Amino acid sequence: MLLSSSSKLLQLSAGAVSALALLTAPSMVQAQDETAVRTAEQLRDRALEGSIAYDLVSELTTRFGPRLAGSTSEQAAAAWGAETFRELGFDAVSVETFPLALWTRGETRVEIVGDFQQPLTAVSLGGSIATPADGIEGEAAVFETYAELLAQPPGSLIGKIAVVLQDTVQAQDGRGYGATSPIRGQGPTEAARRGAVGYVLRSLGTHDHRFAHTGATRVGEGTVPAFAISPPDADQIRRIMRTADAPIRLRLFSTAGFTKDSVSQNVVGEVRGRERPDEVIVIGGHLDSWDLGTGAIDDGAGVAITAAALKLIEDLPVKPRRTIRVVWWGAEEVSQPPPAQGLAGARFYASSRADRAAAHVAVSESDFGARRIYSLGLPAGAAATPFARAAMRVLTPLGVLLDPAPATGGGPDTGPLVALGVPAFRLNQDGTDYFDYHHTADDVLDRIDPEELDQNVAAWAAFLWLLAESDVDFRALRPATGTP
Repeated sequence: MLLSSSSKLLQLSAGAVSALALLTAPSMVQAQDETAVRTAEQLRDRALEGSIAYDLVSELTTRFGPRLAGSTSEQAAAAWGAETFRELGFDAVSVETFPLALWTRGETRVEIVGDFQQPLTAVSLGGSIATPADGIEGEAAVFETYAELLAQPPGSLIGKIAVVLQDTVQAQDGRGYGATSPIRGQGPTEAARRGAVGYVLRSLGTHDHRFAHTGATRVGEGTVPAFAISPPDADQIRRIMRTADAPIRLRLFSTAGFTKDSVSQNVVGEVRGRERPDEVIVIGGHLDSWDLGTGAIDDGAGVAITAAALKLIEDLPVKPRRTIRVVWWGAEEVSQPPPAQGLAGARFYASSRADRAAAHVAVSESDFGARRIYSLGLPAGAAATPFARAAMRVLTPLGVLLDPAPATGGGPDTGPLVALGVPAFRLNQDGTDYFDYHHTADDVLDRIDPEELDQNVAAWAAFLWLLAESDVDFRALRPATGTP
C-alpha cells in the first residue's frame, strides 16, 4: 500500500522519539565524547529495528517510476520530496531549480544484416545523437578491448561502425566499472576521430542476462550515434566473428536527442545545529534516474538512506551541534551540452555556495546501491585520530571496517564541492552485484533488501551524529604537501 502524504513515514518515525528521548537530555549535552558515542550506538540500534528508508524508496519508485533528468516525473518527484522533508520536520526546506536540456531516448534498433541476420538487444547511450532517418549501415570494425580501438590511426575506420567488446570485471568496490567507463564516455568521440559513422559497445555490466545498460556519453560536436548491446549479444558477435567468412555488417537506428529546454532541481533540507549552525555536513543522493527501470538502486536507495538517517537524528530531543543537510541532487545521470557536461545539480549546488564552501565541514553521498556498508573511508590524516576510534567503536558491530586508504571523494555528486576544498568521507557499500542491474530495466524495487537498507541507515545515522557532535576539523588533519 502506498503512503499517503508521507503519513506512514511519520507514524514509523514517531516511535523513534520515545525510544531515543532518554538517550540525549539537555543535561548531557556538555558531557564528554562518551555521551556522543552512547547516543550514536542507540541511533544505530534503533535503525536496525526498522527505519523509514524502505517506505521512502518504495513510494518514490512506485509513484513516479523512472525519473529522467528534466522530465515531468523528476520534477514531480522533487515536489514530493520537498513535501516529505517538511512532514519529516526538516528545517530550511527548499527546491532549487536550474535550467536543463531535456534528452529523450526515442526509438532504438541495432541489428546484424546480411549473413547471420538478427536483431540485437540494445539501448542508445545517454546524450547520444540520432542516426539519419533511414539509419546507418556499415561494416563492423570489432575490437576486443578499448585500447585496440585507441591504437587505430586517424582515418582507419572511415565508413565503419566501431564495436568494442571489452568486459567489465566484477569487484566489490566497483573498480571494474571505473576501468571501463571511458569506453562509454569517450568511445564514440574516439571512434569519430578515426572516421567511424557509428559506435557500439558491450554494456558496462557484470552479468550475463540479455538486457542492455544505458549511461551517459560525451555530448557535443565530433561524436557519432552510440549504442550499448547486452553482454550475451556481445558474446554472439564474438562467436560470429570466429565463423564468418566476411566482416559483420550492422544497421543502427535511433531517434535519440535533446528535444527541448527544461529544468531540473535539487531538494534541500536540514537539521540545524544547536551550537554551530553555520558548520554544515552535507549528505544525500541523486533523485533522477535513467528511463529504463525505476531507479531503485540508482539512486532511490541513496536518497532514502540519507533522509531516513537524518530523520532519526531529527527525532532526538536535542539537535546536533553542527548542521546536517540532506540534498537530493537533480540531473546526475544525463550529460549536458558543452560546457556543462555532467553532474548539473551538484555543480549548481556548489557554484551557488562557492563563497560558503569553507563552512562545509564534510560531504558524502549514498550512490552505490542498497547492499550492506562494509567499510568507512575518512579524509587524509583522519584514520589515526580519536574521532576515527570512536567511529569504529560504533560501526564495527555493523560489520564495518576502517579503510586505511584516504577518501578522495564521497560519490559523484560530491565532486564539485570536493573541488572547492570540502573534505569527503565514504561509507562504502558492497557493490559486487551492483553493475548487474545499474542503468538497466532491472533497476527496480525488487532488488532491495529492507534489512540491508536499514544497516545502511544505522551506519549513516551513527556516524553523522558523531561527526556533528565532534570538534574534528578534517582540513587541519590533511598531511602537508610538498617534497617528501
